Amino acid sequence: MQLVDRIEALFERHCRRLHDGENAEPVSALAHALQCAQLAERAHADAPLVAAALLHDIGHFIDTPRIAVSIDDAHELRAIPFLAAGFGADVIQPIRLHVQAKRYLVATDASYSRVLSPASLHALTAQGGPMCSEEQRWFEGLPFAQQALLLRRWDDAAKEVGKRAPPLAYYDSLLRELAGTVPAPRDALGERDPT
Repeated sequence: MQLVDRIEALFERHCRRLHDGENAEPVSALAHALQCAQLAERAHADAPLVAAALLHDIGHFIDTPRIAVSIDDAHELRAIPFLAAGFGADVIQPIRLHVQAKRYLVATDASYSRVLSPASLHALTAQGGPMCSEEQRWFEGLPFAQQALLLRRWDDAAKEVGKRAPPLAYYDSLLRELAGTVPAPRDALGERDPT
């Protein structure tokens, strides 16, 4: 199975569910991913950053043992080996850095924490809290730090209940082009040919 097919399968299997407890968000993980990608497109982001916006939380759905909500699941890092099978640094690095971008913004922008959802605020503690000045300088010097900051802002805004966004299929050709794969032929009903 090609990487994009595996991504689509993960979305289909996991991403319609809502988080619960202290991780509760107002929208499903799929709605969040689609809204985030839509915000990236509306900001005229390049294709790799749109893909990163769509895929930034996919690490939550890569099969691993269940982790307590008080422990950071490092979803941004778990996604890297999976996505590296087909995507380059311009997709992977903003994803890898989007949690660090939250820590950076909380430390450097006094108004930023007000836009975070309760779940994001709760996770912040497990993720290391606001960056100290040394960590801020480290982050600022990283390639893709600016892209990660953009992704982070879209991530925080992509939680609007009932907001219309393109379906997952809309991003299929973008993902396949970036991953260097060709989509399977489709029949007249739009179904993939199983052969």
